[in-house]
Amino acid sequence: MQVTVWGGAGEHGRSCYLIEHRQTRVLLDCGVKKEGPGAYPSLVGETAAGLDAVFLSHAHEDHSVAIPLLYKLGYRGAVWTTRATVRQLPAYFRAWKQYVAAQGAPLPYEEEHIDAIQYAYLEETAGPGEWLALSPKLSVCWGRSGHLPGSVWLLLNIEGRLAFFSGDYTSESALLAADIPALPAAELRSGEEAQPALGGAGRSSARANGPTVDLAIVDAAYGGDPDSQGEKLALLKAAVGEALHRGETVLLPVPVFGRGQELLLWAQETFPDVRIVAEKEIVDGLADMLQWRAWLRENAAGRIARGLQHGCMTVVDDPAGRERAIGAAPAAAIVFTSDGMMQSAKCRWYYEVLKRRGGYRVILTGHLAQGSLGRRLITGQDGGVGDPAARFVRYKVHQGKPDVRAMLDALPSKETVLVHAGKETTDALSAELAREGYAGLHSLVIGDALQANSKE
Repeated sequence: MQVTVWGGAGEHGRSCYLIEHRQTRVLLDCGVKKEGPGAYPSLVGETAAGLDAVFLSHAHEDHSVAIPLLYKLGYRGAVWTTRATVRQLPAYFRAWKQYVAAQGAPLPYEEEHIDAIQYAYLEETAGPGEWLALSPKLSVCWGRSGHLPGSVWLLLNIEGRLAFFSGDYTSESALLAADIPALPAAELRSGEEAQPALGGAGRSSARANGPTVDLAIVDAAYGGDPDSQGEKLALLKAAVGEALHRGETVLLPVPVFGRGQELLLWAQETFPDVRIVAEKEIVDGLADMLQWRAWLRENAAGRIARGLQHGCMTVVDDPAGRERAIGAAPAAAIVFTSDGMMQSAKCRWYYEVLKRRGGYRVILTGHLAQGSLGRRLITGQDGGVGDPAARFVRYKVHQGKPDVRAMLDALPSKETVLVHAGKETTDALSAELAREGYAGLHSLVIGDALQANSKE
C-alpha cells in the first residue's frame, strides 16, 4: 500500500491523498489553499481519471473545492460523502469563485465540472461503524469526526489492507458528536471475512499485540499544543470580557459553517446580557444544524433552539442592516461576521467601520493563511505593523498533541502520516511523540510518497 501526498501534509490546506494498493486507487479529499490566487493539489490527470473511488471528509474549502478538477481531468465515478456535507458545498464553491475573482485569477475549472459531480451518501447506505462494500476490492467504514455536521473519519479496506483517514477531527466540539475511531467487528456487507474488533488499546498493548492498521493519515493541525478546549475557552472569555468591560465592540470573524455556530452560542451563554450582531448566514447555519440531529451531541438541539431565540441578538443580511446594527449597537457589543481569515469585502467593511469609530477589539480564533488580513493584523507581515487591537485565541476544531496521542492509542497503525500543519510544526510533534514511544510516524510534504510495509 502506498500513499502519495497531492496536498495537505506539511501545510495547512489543499488536503488531498492518493492511496494505492495492487490495482485499486482511491483519493481522500481534494481541497485548496487560500493563498494568493489559490493553491491546488498536484493532481496527475491520468491517475485522477483512473481512480476507483473518491471520498470527501467534509465541506470546508481546503478539503473540497478542487473536486471539480477531478471531473475536468476525466474522473467519472462517485464522490462518497454525507448529505449534510453536500448541502454545505454550494456556499463554498460560490465563496471560492468570489475569492479567486478578487485575486484577478481564473478558476481552473468551469461550472459544468461542478455540475458533473456525482455524490453518493455514506450514512444512507451504512451506519457509523459498519462496513460497506463498494466493490469486491474496496470497503469503507465511517464515523462522525466532530468537526462539522456531516464530517467523517474513514477506514478503508483496500484489497485486504487497512487505511485510516481522520479527516478533521475533534472530540471537544460543544455541539457535534464524535465517534472514537475503532476497527468494527461486524462482518463486511460483501461477505468478506470480518476484521478483529479493537477496544481502547493503549501504547503498551498496541506494541505488544502488533499494529492493526497498515496506514493512517491523522489530523495534527495544532502540533504540540497541549491545551484542552476548556483552557482555550477560559482565555477567550477573559479576552472578550476585558474588551466588553472597557466598552469596546468585539469583532469575531468566523467561518460560515463550523466554529462560528459554536462560538455564537458560547457568546450568548457566557455574556447573556450583551448585544450581539450576527450575519444571517451564520445564524442560518445554526438553524440548519437542527435538520441534522444525528450529528449533534445529546443536549445540543435544545441549546440551538434557545440560541435562535436569543433576545439580545440582531441578525443582519444586507449593507443597510449592517449600518443600522452597528450604529444602534452599544459600544460594548459582539459582532459575528463570516470569513475567519478576514478576506471578504464584508468582513473588511466591519473592520474599517470599527477602526474609524474606535473602541474595538478583533479576536481571531482559527487558521490565518499567509497574506490574509487576519494574519497581517496579528503578525504585521508583508511590511505591515499589525493592529494592537487584534488578538489570536484559538478555538479547537482540530487535534493537539494529547488528541493525537489518544487517536494513536485508539487505532494503532504501522505507519502514520501526521498532517494539516506546517513541516516544522509536524517535525517537532513527531519528535516529541517518538520520545514517548510512538513509532512509524512520518512528516511529509506535497509530492512525497510513503509505502506501508506489509510485514508484521
